[in-house]
Amino acid sequence: MLIRPFKAVRPRADVADQVAALPYDVYDRAEAATAVQGKPLSFLNIDRPETQFAPDADMYADAVYAKGRALLEERIEDGTYVTDETPGFYLYELVMDGRSQVGIVACCAVDDYLGGTIKKHENTLEKKERDRIRHIDALDAQTGPIFLTYRDDASVDVLVAEVRSREPLYDFTSEDGIAHRAWAVSDAAEVERLAAAFSAVPAAYIADGHHRAASAVKVGLKRREEHPDYTGDEEFNFFLSVLFPASQLAILPYNRVVHDLNGMEPDEFLARLETRYEILHAQETPLEPIDKGAAALYMQGKWYGLGVRPEFENDHPVDGLDASLLQNLVLDPLLGIDDPRTNERIEFVGGIRGLRELERRVRVLDAARSADDLAARGPAAAFALYPTAIGELLAVADAGLLMPPKSTWFEPKLRSGLFIHRLS
Repeated sequence: MLIRPFKAVRPRADVADQVAALPYDVYDRAEAATAVQGKPLSFLNIDRPETQFAPDADMYADAVYAKGRALLEERIEDGTYVTDETPGFYLYELVMDGRSQVGIVACCAVDDYLGGTIKKHENTLEKKERDRIRHIDALDAQTGPIFLTYRDDASVDVLVAEVRSREPLYDFTSEDGIAHRAWAVSDAAEVERLAAAFSAVPAAYIADGHHRAASAVKVGLKRREEHPDYTGDEEFNFFLSVLFPASQLAILPYNRVVHDLNGMEPDEFLARLETRYEILHAQETPLEPIDKGAAALYMQGKWYGLGVRPEFENDHPVDGLDASLLQNLVLDPLLGIDDPRTNERIEFVGGIRGLRELERRVRVLDAARSADDLAARGPAAAFALYPTAIGELLAVADAGLLMPPKSTWFEPKLRSGLFIHRLS
């Protein structure tokens, strides 16, 4: 596949730790507003420019996107950001709990996405795309890299190891304890070698950032319409990515909280659940699923260890996923949650937040419900899942299939603002 060097707009080394920000979509509006307080250089100010307005202002107004553009230009003009003079690649390493993952920062081709060389495993929502399309268009830049993975390649590994032996551009630890390092690949011969090595990689897979990828591609197509004489070499034909070898990645579970039991009493629900999952044990302390097919239920202060019954095990790339089994065996037929993307009775909780967060959310939901409502709908409940394996993700994408929504949670998250790709 094609990777292309670019002239990055990036922060000075002495302020990189102040600029780097978690992706825009890990925050709700109130959380984003709190996160930027006292942090004028945080890229979240640019990524979520509604934080510069009153809490009740329309966050999708033209003036909000224009503010993002203005803030970016201010940071370039005051020297917070520098622009590299020659196109190059970069390496970006993140270390979490002693585990290192090193990705290649590059631009990938819109046409590789359209043609299926860059594969996806998840549907996107048009509403979420529209915001990022407008953000990219207003800034005339891509600021949030797409998190891609590929099957390990020995030739690429050798070149990456050579670059990592040098002094890094950036080396800092973020507030959450994640170590971040970056290196430049600017020598023309090295750039050519790395691009040539990657040309033998048959495909890349979107690990995280399906909406960012779809939005970047749609901006590229929009620019093509606006420039019918385009050659294919323009920057808008490419989008900002970081590509990691699959062996280095870890996927955390993506857990579920349901607001009620669809009118069932707890005993009735457990009895119906037991026709699909064996209830292996019950306890008051949290239960972590330890194998594929295992799950845990939290309800009314008690945890139940679950194992899918053998007759429901499935080797289909999608239907056999733990998230699919829970959806198809429990959430839809028992709890009436037929479309988890749109049903307001379900919440998704990334595994990084831990099992105690599931307990907290269930308690909050139960406390907020009146006695009458509780009797009518049943208590809230949470399901902890075993994490999807990276091999399962690749198999689904290779088969041209899609996972259920919220099947994977990748950690650590790439920081936005360290590398920016200008479109013109």
